[in-house]
Amino acid sequence: MELKDIKAVYFVGIGGIGMSAIARYFLQKGYAVGGYDKVASDLTERLEAEGAWIHYVEDVAAIPDVFKDKRNCLVVYTPAIPEEHKELVYFRQTGFEIEKRAQVLGTLTRSHKGLCVAGTHGKTTTSSMAAHILHQSHVDCNAFLGGITKNYGTNYILSSQSDYVVIEADEFDRSFHWLTPYASVITATDADHLDIYGTKEAYLESFSKYSSLIRPDGYLIWHEGLEMQPRVQDGVTVYTYSRDKGDFRAENVRIGNGEIRFDLISPLGNIPNIQLGVPVSINIENGIAAMALAQIAGATEDEIRTAMASFSGVDRRFDFKLRTENGAFLTDYAHHPEEIRQSVISIRELYQDKKIMAIFQPHLYTRTRDFYQDFAKSLSLLDEVVLVDIYPARELPIPGVTSKLIYDNLDPGVEKQLCHKEDILKVVEQSDADVIIVLGAGDIESYAAQITEILKKKC
Repeated sequence: MELKDIKAVYFVGIGGIGMSAIARYFLQKGYAVGGYDKVASDLTERLEAEGAWIHYVEDVAAIPDVFKDKRNCLVVYTPAIPEEHKELVYFRQTGFEIEKRAQVLGTLTRSHKGLCVAGTHGKTTTSSMAAHILHQSHVDCNAFLGGITKNYGTNYILSSQSDYVVIEADEFDRSFHWLTPYASVITATDADHLDIYGTKEAYLESFSKYSSLIRPDGYLIWHEGLEMQPRVQDGVTVYTYSRDKGDFRAENVRIGNGEIRFDLISPLGNIPNIQLGVPVSINIENGIAAMALAQIAGATEDEIRTAMASFSGVDRRFDFKLRTENGAFLTDYAHHPEEIRQSVISIRELYQDKKIMAIFQPHLYTRTRDFYQDFAKSLSLLDEVVLVDIYPARELPIPGVTSKLIYDNLDPGVEKQLCHKEDILKVVEQSDADVIIVLGAGDIESYAAQITEILKKKC
């Protein structure tokens, strides 16, 4: 179903952060919006205040008539909703158009100019940077992101006038194959999600397939040296980027006094003296890719320079919780070996003469099984490593797969220990590290506030 045919949108599971962002988009565009969720929350209450109709009892009879016309009502659901949910069953049995969140984002890329960021890592920061630049420019944008931006305290940006939509393109279950990008960045294709794809070759092929979905009048900006082979349509303009080579690159990089500045070299116009709002070296590449998208969309040199300096980052992406004269505490969502390597290198650049300790919670048994040696290699760049039990997410335990696989493969000379999540605070209290970074996509982020308070007392 295309947007022109829709008058009403009903969300089964409207209270999730991703679902609520799309609901807000449709509210702003004047559609009738309603939905079900199990419990009321701050998000659902805000949606209701903005005009959405929401109920919290699984009851088909309670659904208003405006959402019962299958000719012009789109039903959106989250996979977290059970298949036997009464309302979902009703919509299926009566022939409604039913789509997942990823499919709706695909619809938006067909009705707007989609600026999409795909890749194993870097996509949340890059897409958030691009959205911030455009929102601060005369171009503006809509945006549906994979993390909470610190500038806006949300994962979405809505515009009543812009034809651009920035989307984080998720490869996890091939969701990005629903998209039709106008322009796309591909940041990295380091093998991941092998529990879904099976082989590295299948993972790479999914990115090649994704590149073929870019509009014929569109753009591909892909990182130098990726193993994937782009398969774009005739008419697509292809650019490369990286920190120091490619069509988009940095020159004259200056790092010092807590700042990073560089000159952007671009086929669309060089921009001197870019300052990073979040001064870590990996953001040089993220920023180059974001600025490439912004230039394609029409943001000006001055708009780009100003926005880059004011970008405050994304929660859990190189997220400094405490900085002192002698050290720091930060959290980072990095949960892939290459992400961790880049995070550690960036930390080393900032704190060359400090003792750095990471507390790492591996994410998924399958990822640990497939990459434990690579995890160990990346973590061995640190002075000390604390390994927490694996966060299982959607998985059941695999016999023999524990954090000890990584522990046993760390380089000699790296201080190391295994601990349970509940013992993290005790480890921090006893630590003599100058810089502590919490790594992983699991739930140890919940200890960040307590860790911060412990470290404040130790300063």
